[in-house]
Amino acid sequence: MRLGLLAGEASGDILGASVIGAMQQRHGGLEITGIGGPLMTVNGLTSLYPMDRLSVMGLVEPLKRLPELLSIRSAVFRQQCQWQPHCFLGIDSPDFNLPLERRLRGVGLRTAHLVSPSVWAWRPGRIKSIAESVDLMLCLLPFEVPIYARADIPAVCVGHPLIEELSQLPSKALARQQLGLPANEPVLAVLPGSRSGEVANLMPVFLATIRQLQRSHANLTVVIPAASADRKAQLEGLMGEADGSIVVTDGGGRLAMQASDSVLLASGTASLEAMLLRRPMVIAYRMAWLSWQILSRMAITPFAGLPNILAGREVVPELLQDAVRVEALVSEVEFALERGQETQVVAFEPLLDAIGGDFANRCADALEHVMVRRR
Repeated sequence: MRLGLLAGEASGDILGASVIGAMQQRHGGLEITGIGGPLMTVNGLTSLYPMDRLSVMGLVEPLKRLPELLSIRSAVFRQQCQWQPHCFLGIDSPDFNLPLERRLRGVGLRTAHLVSPSVWAWRPGRIKSIAESVDLMLCLLPFEVPIYARADIPAVCVGHPLIEELSQLPSKALARQQLGLPANEPVLAVLPGSRSGEVANLMPVFLATIRQLQRSHANLTVVIPAASADRKAQLEGLMGEADGSIVVTDGGGRLAMQASDSVLLASGTASLEAMLLRRPMVIAYRMAWLSWQILSRMAITPFAGLPNILAGREVVPELLQDAVRVEALVSEVEFALERGQETQVVAFEPLLDAIGGDFANRCADALEHVMVRRR
C-alpha cells in the first residue's frame, strides 16, 4: 500500500510521524513518499526535498521564494502521478497543499487533508476550493465537521494530538517542584504570547495587574514562561527588578500551566492547552489600532478563544483591545482563582469529551476508508 504525505513545517512533521506510526502498525509493507522532516523520515518517509525549503514565514519572503516553491510543488505532483499512491495526505500548510491536492484529485488520485484551515474564523470562501481539493478533511476539533457537511465535503474529527502530549506532563505537585514554586500557595501562570509585538502590547498591563493582585493576595506566586531567549530578555527589560514572587522561566509554557491554579494568557493555542489541562483562565488580546480595525471586521466568529468557540458561548472571559484594562483583568483573574473550578472547569468537561483522544489511530481509521478504493 502506498501513501503520499506532505508536511511543510515542524508541527506538521510531528503530526505526520504520528500518523505514519499508526499506519505502519496496520500495514507492514506501507510505502511513503512526499516531503517531511526528520520525524517523518525516521518513521519511513522518503522525502523528495528537505522540509525546511517549504518553511517560509512572513509576507515578503514567500514572494521571494515563489519560483522555487512552485517548482517543488510541480515536481511532487509529477512524482505522485507517476507513483500512484492509494491516497495523498497534505498536512496543514494549506496555501501549499490544497492547490497540490486539487491537481492530484483532478487526475484521479484520492486526497485528504489534515488540520482544517480556519474557515470558521477567516476567509470562509476558501470552502469552495477545499471542496475541489479533498476527498476527506481530517479535523482536529468537532465544531469544524458540520461546517464541511454543509458544503457537502466529507469530514471527520480525529481528535487533537495535544491530548496525548499533555498527558505526559508531570503532576501539578511535581511541576511546581521542577519550577521551584511553592507547594501549597496559589500560583498564577501568565503567558503574554510568543511574539515581540504581543509581549509589548500585553505585558505592561499584565504587570500592573500582577502587582495589584499581589497587593491584595500576598501569598500569590506568578510564573511567566518566556517563549524564547529574546522574549525572556524583553520580559526582564519590562519588569526591571522583580522579587521571588514572580518567576520567569525559559520556555515550559505547558509545565507552567500545569503548575498553576489559574492562567492569564494571550489569545491563541495556549487557551486550548489550558482547557485540556483543566485550568481556569482569562483570555486577553491587544494589537495595533489599525490591525484591530481590519481584523475585527474580517472575523466571522464572535469569540477569540478556542474554549468559547468550541462551546458556542462564553465559558471563559475574553478581554480584547480596549477592554484590556487593569481593573477588569484583576476582577476576572480573582474570580478564576477563587471560583474557576466550579464555573469554567465544569463547562470544559463536555468539550473535552467531544474532542476525544487517540489521534493517530483515528487518523489511520479515516485514511483507510479513503485508501481502500481509488477514484
